Amino acid sequence: MPWVMKQRFGLNVLSQPPLTQNLGPWLADPPPGSKYAQRLAREKDLMGALIDQLPDYQVFRQNFAPEIANWLPFYWRGFHQTTRYTYRLSDLSDVQALWSGFQAKAKTDIRKAEKQGIAVERTSDIDAFLDVNELTFLRQGMQLPYTRTYVKRLFAACEQNNAGAIFLARGKDGRVHAGNLMVWNQHCAYYLMGGGDPELRNSGATSLAMWEAIKFAESVSRIFDFEGSMIEPVERFFRGFGAVQTPYFTISHVRSRRVASLMAARSLVQAWR
Repeated sequence: MPWVMKQRFGLNVLSQPPLTQNLGPWLADPPPGSKYAQRLAREKDLMGALIDQLPDYQVFRQNFAPEIANWLPFYWRGFHQTTRYTYRLSDLSDVQALWSGFQAKAKTDIRKAEKQGIAVERTSDIDAFLDVNELTFLRQGMQLPYTRTYVKRLFAACEQNNAGAIFLARGKDGRVHAGNLMVWNQHCAYYLMGGGDPELRNSGATSLAMWEAIKFAESVSRIFDFEGSMIEPVERFFRGFGAVQTPYFTISHVRSRRVASLMAARSLVQAWR
């Protein structure tokens, strides 16, 4: 089970890297012909062994992949679970069927962008993408939650392994309206990051860039994951592409009662702000 050790206020925190949607146990397929009860017993033993191998920590928190439906072995060890949601297109093989599943607004935005002559290019221009990505955060009065250097290193590694691409939507004047960064493996393609110019946000380019990314994903993977958001406006945008709501588990464990009390108090304060 992969993990990243972080230091927070002098505490050892086992978590996941920035821009990593999920981690969790990675178990090989059971032997062919295994009965259901045998598979569950095997998962119990393997997950228990993985928990035993975790390094010393005070706080554990990870998002498990949607494919991990059984977290019971963690429950028996005192871990807690919160259900969150992503959105997925589970079959990319029929592009026309995907288009038919879009809601009217998504289709309207895509056609609107095309009528304005906006075109989407697949590119490696990470600086142009980061510029428009940063504009999205600045519009909300926020700073980038990661460094540009970190994203450049990540994208370079993806390119070296033929596992990442940038899609930029440009107007006739060459100005970037919107863009997204997608990564993939043979199983699933992930919408990792996106952004749009606030001054051009009504052009429909964000939807057009997403549509082009989805169509490209069919050539490299089987599933498209929007890395869904619990933020209502973002959820509504993803849902507009006909994606299916897909649950995944956030698993957490706090070993110190004092730390647990502090974290609970902090969550209560944030809820009342």
